[in-house]
Amino acid sequence: MDHLHAPWRIDYILAPKQPKSDASLFTRIAESSEDEAHLVVYRGKSTYVLLNRYPYSGGHLMVVPYRQVASLDALAQEERSELMETTNRTINILKEVMAPQGFNVGMNLGSVAGAGIEEHLHMHIVPRWGGDTNFMPVIGSTAVLPQALESLAAQIREAFDALD
Repeated sequence: MDHLHAPWRIDYILAPKQPKSDASLFTRIAESSEDEAHLVVYRGKSTYVLLNRYPYSGGHLMVVPYRQVASLDALAQEERSELMETTNRTINILKEVMAPQGFNVGMNLGSVAGAGIEEHLHMHIVPRWGGDTNFMPVIGSTAVLPQALESLAAQIREAFDALD
């Protein structure tokens, strides 16, 4: 049997786990000023954008409301509007920075729908290219990311800054 090595995963496996608290991971990131450490690339009035540290595909971003809520109807209308406007803006930035051929965009609401942080909704934006799903994720359960997350975060941050 061949072995595929994904050494970056060991950091996640061995990292100390946060004790259960009322504040979600996204709330703690929202309240932090360490944007580069948390891969935050943009902050708006009621939402922020960050790279997924354990992505399905390179450039996998998430748009997250600052306020911790589990459902869309718990957001104020202004927050829902900004969530969608920031999602649209983020897609346009990814088109500029990464030139994907398409996107998967959506939310997993509730644990049975795949939400890893079900108490704090967030929009996933996953850039896609023809042929980007190959034997690696299907058979090897491994994603191949062609660019370091920190480098990509810097490029996306610059693109957001250029729009402001």
